[in-house]
Amino acid sequence: QVQLVESGGGLVQAGGSLRLSCAASGRPFSRNFMGWFRQAPGKEREFVAAVTWTGVTTYYSDSVKGRFTVSRDNAKNTVYLQMNSLKPEDTAVYYCAAASSVNVRMGNPDTYDYWGQGTQVTVSS
Repeated sequence: QVQLVESGGGLVQAGGSLRLSCAASGRPFSRNFMGWFRQAPGKEREFVAAVTWTGVTTYYSDSVKGRFTVSRDNAKNTVYLQMNSLKPEDTAVYYCAAASSVNVRMGNPDTYDYWGQGTQVTVSS
């Protein structure tokens, strides 16, 4: 079992920045492939970013590439999402997720095993 708790969401003006954190407990953190997803009202959950077990390799959706940075600190059991140059269309509930299987498909939420409760990010124009 893995428990995930997100923090760092809030209200920010367009062009601003936020840093989300996701603290994990339970299963050894370094064994989990970690992803960030978001869901806006009336829309499906959308892949945002992911980071491999060691943190060496990262992945991003086209909509956030160049603006967001995902990282992890295995010593602190935490994964981060640094969000810069925020746009109103980034407004959503952001979720972190953990996958224990090597067969995880980073963009497919169904292949993740554990989810946090989500944190709201609102970007005003």
